[in-house]
Amino acid sequence: MTGPLTLPPRRAARPVDAGGVPVAVRRAGAGPVLLYLHGAGLAGRWLPLHEALAAGADVVAPDQPGCGATPARDRLRGLDDLVLHLDDLRRALGLTEPFHLAGHSFGGWLAAEFAAVYPHLVRSLTLVAPIGLAPPDGPALTVDPFAATPQELAALSFNDLPAVAAATARPAPAEAVYAHLMWQRPYSRRLPWRLRRVTCPALVLAAGGDRYVPPGVARRYRDLLPAARLHTVPGAGHALVVERPAVVAAHILGFVGAVR
Repeated sequence: MTGPLTLPPRRAARPVDAGGVPVAVRRAGAGPVLLYLHGAGLAGRWLPLHEALAAGADVVAPDQPGCGATPARDRLRGLDDLVLHLDDLRRALGLTEPFHLAGHSFGGWLAAEFAAVYPHLVRSLTLVAPIGLAPPDGPALTVDPFAATPQELAALSFNDLPAVAAATARPAPAEAVYAHLMWQRPYSRRLPWRLRRVTCPALVLAAGGDRYVPPGVARRYRDLLPAARLHTVPGAGHALVVERPAVVAAHILGFVGAVR
């Protein structure tokens, strides 16, 4: 147990037009650009993790379409659509040079898909408790997210109850796009052979106490990415970005610094 977490002051989002989608973007810090993609349920927030990352990087944290303060668009229906949307956002932000890319859970899946399509744009890739792959010896998730109650999903995602209270102190709007994609299938059949295109250094950060995503998923990312290493945070739950923000930020910034 890490004790109660204190949320940093609210950081206002500014709208950025990305191909006709007004994306809510929060940005702070100085240093190498780090585009951070949130997981389901954690949009619309500037978390302690963001604040810790901003101590060593220029952190760009967008709300994905249909999440947080970014409206959904009917044309953004699949992972491929979201990858193209992210490239529109990159252009709108003026990110012309390769940048560091990180994502948690569903955001990790999306980050991996983006890096596979645009490998020349990604300087490093960090996947934190990512989903998106099915291990060869079991299911992609330990539970069907549509058959479980919100309370059951929270119990599976968090091992630290005070962290749950901190994460839910500011309610997040429903995330229709993520729900639609997860309803189709919580993994990609095409991603395994696409990952060979990701030639940048990659860090897969797994949660040692993850009860939502089987450990085989992180290992498979490590095995399929050409230049990846795997590190496990002992005892952390799937929502380790909330439970262990300082630890996760230290790993990401250390990795980014070594790549730079």
